[in-house]
Amino acid sequence: MNLLRERLPDQRIVDRDVLRHPGAAAILPLLDDGSVVLIEQHRSAVGHNLLEIPAGLIEPGERPQDCADRELREETGYVASSLVHMLDYFPAVGFSDERMSIFLAQELEFVGQEPDEDEWVVTHICSRDRIEQLLGSQELLDGKTLVALLHWLGSDR
Repeated sequence: MNLLRERLPDQRIVDRDVLRHPGAAAILPLLDDGSVVLIEQHRSAVGHNLLEIPAGLIEPGERPQDCADRELREETGYVASSLVHMLDYFPAVGFSDERMSIFLAQELEFVGQEPDEDEWVVTHICSRDRIEQLLGSQELLDGKTLVALLHWLGSDR
């Protein structure tokens, strides 16, 4: 965390703790039959496993789409012939400058998973009906996953 001193619009000076972040890319992988590839990961901060879309930190000098390609391969084992930018958003604007770019990955080919050494990742193939069921039951709690899936479902209507 960095301490940031700033002047508010009403001219008061305040101090804020701000986390400087390199940015991240997330991927909504769609199979040819319309199913979504989700990953299950253990998340220490919340103490249990979560279903999520794949994502990762952008490395120095890396473009968001290159990060998306890399993370898709590492975490799911798929490579995409089509990777299209969907949207950007700020996941935790109250304390972080992290900007996340979300990509839609299609025309997928399975080439083998290569998770990082410190990751435990299990893939789940979910039909559209299953995705809607997971959303309705509030089983999906990860922000980037909710943003991507709701955006994708909303764009079909």
